[in-house]
Amino acid sequence: VQLLACGGGLVQAGGYLRLSCAASGRAFSRYAMAWFRQAPGKEREFVAFITRAGGSTEYKDSVKGRFTISRDNAENRVYLQMNSLKPEDTARYYCAADLHGGLPRSARAYDYWGQGTLVTVSS
Repeated sequence: VQLLACGGGLVQAGGYLRLSCAASGRAFSRYAMAWFRQAPGKEREFVAFITRAGGSTEYKDSVKGRFTISRDNAENRVYLQMNSLKPEDTARYYCAADLHGGLPRSARAYDYWGQGTLVTVSS
């Protein structure tokens, strides 16, 4: 599957963005999906996860209550709604797809990655 993320940009602290990730192929519902992010000079980190049917989600502690992951299996898309953005949310955000049911918060579990979309939050 190929993943294409978009929706990043420059926003002031307290603002919001909605990231979208479009997946190619007809087996999208077989993949658990996640968003990761990587800030300059830092390692890639888990942000949010959603199960195949969208019935369960997980979040990094620092984004709970501010970010919401969702998916539309009919449209082959996964979303990340980001509210109350903070400068520390600045990073390149990547969507990822897991076919084999690995650990949701481990980047190693994911089989496919998008190219990333840059989010910059100014103070």
